[in-house]
Amino acid sequence: MFKSRYGALWAAVAVVTVTTVAAQPARADTCAASTTCSTTVTFSVSAGAGLTITVPDGPVSVGTGSPGGSISGTIGSVTVTDARTALTATWVAQVSATDFTTGGGTPSETVANSRISYWSGNAVTTGTGTFVAGQPNAGSAVVLDQVRVAYSKTTGSGNNSAAWTPTIVVDVPAQAVAGIYTGTVRHSVA
Repeated sequence: MFKSRYGALWAAVAVVTVTTVAAQPARADTCAASTTCSTTVTFSVSAGAGLTITVPDGPVSVGTGSPGGSISGTIGSVTVTDARTALTATWVAQVSATDFTTGGGTPSETVANSRISYWSGNAVTTGTGTFVAGQPNAGSAVVLDQVRVAYSKTTGSGNNSAAWTPTIVVDVPAQAVAGIYTGTVRHSVA
């Protein structure tokens, strides 16, 4: 019994000694008096959620007009957020549209995407680099019958964002019938 008590005591002392030795901090350098001693220090910068685009919830009405006229209105804020923390933080946001239809979608109930125009306007931006509006004003509006550049960032690094409020212009066909026309404006970023 006497031996087992001392054996347990020595085992406990050995564990405490090993634990104490393992917990000692490492020494970076030992230097003589009047000399410089250096310690290497590191830290990490983490990336966020990557590159994303946020568009308004729909449906969004851009207004009312008559056959042969035009309808113009904004669709709300479109925002690109670049949280990749990249050395080269460039991106291109693109836009296109489907045809817009009402009722059964017959030719008289359809406004083709070739009659839907878009202009981005300028954006509110954060971060460094060059931000470029695809269509800075109404005079530079583009037809959405194919994929177009809505906005881009061509230089810079680190996190950044751009938010713009695009305008949609509908050239209403003379043969259009009355109704609420529905289609989709599609944005993407890469």
